[in-house]
Amino acid sequence: MQGFGILAAGIVGLVVSAAFDHAYERPTYEQDPVASTAQEADYIWRIILMFGALPAAVTYYWRMKMPETAHYTALVAKNTKQATQDMAKVLNVELEVEEEKVEKKNQNSSSSFGLFSKEFARRHGLHLIGTTTTWFLLDIAYYRNNLFQKDIYSSIGWIPSAEKMSATYEVYRIARAQTLIALCGTVPGYWFTVAFIGIIGRFIIQLMGFFMMTVFMFALAIPYNHWKNTDRVGFLIMYSLTFFFSNFGPNGTTFVVPAEIFPARLRSTCHGISAAAGKMGAIVGTYGFLYASQSTNSAETYAGYPAGIGMKASLIVMACINALGILFTFLVPESKGKSLEEASAEAV
Repeated sequence: MQGFGILAAGIVGLVVSAAFDHAYERPTYEQDPVASTAQEADYIWRIILMFGALPAAVTYYWRMKMPETAHYTALVAKNTKQATQDMAKVLNVELEVEEEKVEKKNQNSSSSFGLFSKEFARRHGLHLIGTTTTWFLLDIAYYRNNLFQKDIYSSIGWIPSAEKMSATYEVYRIARAQTLIALCGTVPGYWFTVAFIGIIGRFIIQLMGFFMMTVFMFALAIPYNHWKNTDRVGFLIMYSLTFFFSNFGPNGTTFVVPAEIFPARLRSTCHGISAAAGKMGAIVGTYGFLYASQSTNSAETYAGYPAGIGMKASLIVMACINALGILFTFLVPESKGKSLEEASAEAV
């Protein structure tokens, strides 16, 4: 559903920004810096953010109505009766409680160790390193690419510089460009993952995604001046392909795999640790590259920012980060075609 979410976000941004730009026409920043921003423009991001809260609220309600998995309820919460009732309701059949079998499985369970135990380190330590580092590295690249699209589009001249637009019109142009890239690259990438994740597996998709992101980032960075000055269409095609392979790749697998390869009693904890590592990567990608991608000429940087390494060097760094993602993917096991017990080695 994340693919639908990205597309819906683009549509909401387009509709809201277009409505405000039509209602409050203003001169460009170059013509009048003060008048170029309508007082009502501050409502744009608030309305867009408010729309994002609606599906979250609905999801929260329905998740509260959804039962836990029978495996968790029976073996971790040790409530066999509730597990049986939940499964009977989900499958719409009558089931009998078999507490003796569940008790025996609890006694023989190989997943009774804790997160900080030597047994966990032996069985899943490398797996946790793999899921945290790959999610961390992906989000550096993914959030950096998403949040700084406007800088890239401006640098190659696909959208006018900020001085040539009013504030509301700038939001509209950026939303239109981002939605087009999402429609052509991001969303199709998600659906390729949906179609093939059960066929070629998580490991291959993640490895391929990091590899292709590395290739396209280097392809954008090394001849960057060529793309910028003579072939903007080619640059946009290559750039959209990085989004395609991030989503037909690690952005589709990094949140799937941690939910499959860890034991039931530690699954949500390990998934949470992996996700938290991803958010740390998002912070690095957002703030670190906000400074790093500034022009090497201090006169061309945003107001208040020091000179950075420039867009070309930033793209090269991003390519190297994706290459690291390839290496750490080898720490993550394949879970295709396996039950949760098999994937997490609980059946051992």
